[in-house]
Amino acid sequence: MKKTFFFLTVIPLLFLAQIGLAEDGFRPLFNGRTFDGWRNINCGPKTWSVKDGMIHCTGKPIGELRTLKMYENFILELEWRHLKPRGNAGIFVWADAYPAKGQPFHRGVEVQVLENAYGNTRGYTTHGDIFPIHGATMTPINGRGGSRAFPTENRSKPSPEWNHYRVVCDDGKISLAVNGKVVTRGTAAKPRQGYICLESEGSPVQFRNLKIKELPGTNPTPEEIAKKEEGFYSLYTGVDLSGWAGEGWKSNDWRLTGGATTKLSSRKQFSSYSFFADWRSQAKSVPFDLPGIGPLGELAHSKARWNRLKVTRKPGLILITINGKVVSKKTVKEQEPLKPASIVLLPGGQFANIFIKELK
Repeated sequence: MKKTFFFLTVIPLLFLAQIGLAEDGFRPLFNGRTFDGWRNINCGPKTWSVKDGMIHCTGKPIGELRTLKMYENFILELEWRHLKPRGNAGIFVWADAYPAKGQPFHRGVEVQVLENAYGNTRGYTTHGDIFPIHGATMTPINGRGGSRAFPTENRSKPSPEWNHYRVVCDDGKISLAVNGKVVTRGTAAKPRQGYICLESEGSPVQFRNLKIKELPGTNPTPEEIAKKEEGFYSLYTGVDLSGWAGEGWKSNDWRLTGGATTKLSSRKQFSSYSFFADWRSQAKSVPFDLPGIGPLGELAHSKARWNRLKVTRKPGLILITINGKVVSKKTVKEQEPLKPASIVLLPGGQFANIFIKELK
């Protein structure tokens, strides 16, 4: 009888608890077991892991874990803690699907996750700054002459204590409550619809109890929506040269440094594909040798600055853009099916954000 009474009592309580969870409109953004709903964009296979119901990040390389879904207006709640003093990380909202040119980070609005020992200066604090990065824009409330919004109080706790963030994003306005009190705000953000990212930036950090409540939409214009997922995946882990073959090359976190005389070839081969990558060098030639195309040779680009190459090669077509401008478009009369070959990086430069999408 006692067992029966116990179950009859507990079941209604569980049911009521589930109703309460549904009524407040929040749902888990992380299920505590797997990365369902998330994608490792440009980090190593061990950078992000699930431990004891938490997201654990090693901090290496610099890069992002990103939601599969885009969000417009929402309330995001989570807890975070750094495991070492002076730790650096962040949360991106309204972010693009892929990193910005020549950067490991996505265009979007960053909510800073900085450990207390990092210190506070005129330019930043460790208590919840908010700022747009890499082409995003935002008008800060309580700014200091730039686009960064500063907190009105110092409320974050040092490692290894947990901190609670409540981020409200609504119609281009953003606010951050740190440990229960709103301290940082911005407005007129662009984009105002995009992905949510967790940032790896050099030091171990943990996140837990991520939940989100979506708010009614406000019809953003196409210019106010972040760049969407296109099916590309990274060929470079940021931690080593796994997946590549070549001597004299160095893995320098999110950048690859080319050898003086030797090339670097992907171990996997491709025939029909879309590909993009960033590079910078002093050379006149574009330092890539691509399947079905060969060495790209001299094409218009900016020397010594980061450039973004994007190539589509499929039966009948070669399309090459650099920094968003078409530099070559050819209709090809194929004599035979395209043969698989490696992506080859040529020596003498730096490379980053090497992504590919295989086409059928």
